[in-house]
Amino acid sequence: MKETGVDLSRVRRVSGGTSTGVTILLHHGARRHILTYPGTMFEMSAVDLDMEYLASGRHFHLSSLFLHKALQPHVTGILRHLKAVGLTLSLDTNDDPEDRWESGLDELLSIVDVFLPNDDEACRITGEADAESALAVLARRVPLVAVKCGKRGALVQSGDKKWHVPGQPVTPVDTIGAGDSFNAGFLAAYLRGETPDACAAFGNRTAAVSTLRPGGIESFRDPELLRDLLTARV
Repeated sequence: MKETGVDLSRVRRVSGGTSTGVTILLHHGARRHILTYPGTMFEMSAVDLDMEYLASGRHFHLSSLFLHKALQPHVTGILRHLKAVGLTLSLDTNDDPEDRWESGLDELLSIVDVFLPNDDEACRITGEADAESALAVLARRVPLVAVKCGKRGALVQSGDKKWHVPGQPVTPVDTIGAGDSFNAGFLAAYLRGETPDACAAFGNRTAAVSTLRPGGIESFRDPELLRDLLTARV
């Protein structure tokens, strides 16, 4: 993160007690199973956040809602505060290991500006049988919804306008982190003021590039791949 210019001034090291979490992804045919030791993720709470620093940004993105156990009771208040001071907000819940899809999610959907589930998550949140139907339900709650559909690309809706944005054809080496990479690309374009379909196209491109090296971020440490991404080639 330091190599790419991420501001690490608010990162704290905590010695003793719970250690950093780790996740293992196991592929079983077309499906994958995720095993996570949450570590400090379960323990991070509102007192660990520098709200003044967060409020100094333009946008706030929250992911892995259901793994932030200690933070969950405060998430709604945090997002309301950040929105009140002018930030735009996005959410990717990721999976709910308990398959309950609660933890304030219903209220959060009325607050965020952008919602970024994958197709399975969208269906499980809404109870709909397919991604298109789930998108329609979610778009009644959130101004901009992008449902990630893997190699099929993304389904996007803003108000009454809908798009299917095809994915980038690549031969993947490792798909871990592709969803988060889509989020990063989509939100980068969103903050540049691009149209929803253009945001999804850049998200698809970012996700595709991420799969070309082992690990979730190694592609973005490759200067050639990074140049390809930024010049619209994969």
